[in-house]
Amino acid sequence: MFRHVVLLNWVEDATEEQKAEVAERLSGLPAAIPELRRYELGADAGLNQGNFSFAVVADFDSQEDYVVYRDHPVHRAIIEESIVPILASRAAVQYEI
Repeated sequence: MFRHVVLLNWVEDATEEQKAEVAERLSGLPAAIPELRRYELGADAGLNQGNFSFAVVADFDSQEDYVVYRDHPVHRAIIEESIVPILASRAAVQYEI
């Protein structure tokens, strides 16, 4: 198994509607990308100062399946259309599990 974890911080003026759109669109990816084995996402609970705003955890059978997800046109469209306009910073890691 192969895991992809991404953390996102939103710009100060990102609206609740924009943030909800990101979550809604990302939630639809398992239906569009069969290589996704497990997919979890959510906004930070706000308990600790300095946390990122949003997290995505995705599991795949292989690194090759991750690359399919990474480059999938539906995924790329969400990034360009919904995430980039409100993105302040991003951190990511991929690893074998």
